[in-house]
Amino acid sequence: MSVIIRIIVNAVALWAAVLLVDGIDVGTDSVPEQILVYLVVGAIFGVVNAVIKPIVKTVGCAFYILTLGLIALVVNALLLLLTGWLAGLFDLPFSIDGFWPAFWGAIIVAVVSWLLSLFVGGDDD
Repeated sequence: MSVIIRIIVNAVALWAAVLLVDGIDVGTDSVPEQILVYLVVGAIFGVVNAVIKPIVKTVGCAFYILTLGLIALVVNALLLLLTGWLAGLFDLPFSIDGFWPAFWGAIIVAVVSWLLSLFVGGDDD
């Protein structure tokens, strides 16, 4: 059940990023299709964060220490870009137009996910 909640939290956070950041877009106007796209992209984002982020943190530990954790903003942006690329491979109408939209979108996704996790009792990563 917690996996489903995590996917929904990711989907809502991605929806907030699409609303607030120019350059992140879901290319469909149909609300049911948008919901499906957000849920699938939320699942992809969850898998990317669960698999790749721990590897990057382990390998780049020195950079996290050297930059006092600020490199995490760049890593999160790159993981969001990777999610957009993977969504494109699955022919999902989710696109990110470059690093800066991904950077600001990753910040929004992190904040919204954190806030929602406080309310739904999500696990702390």
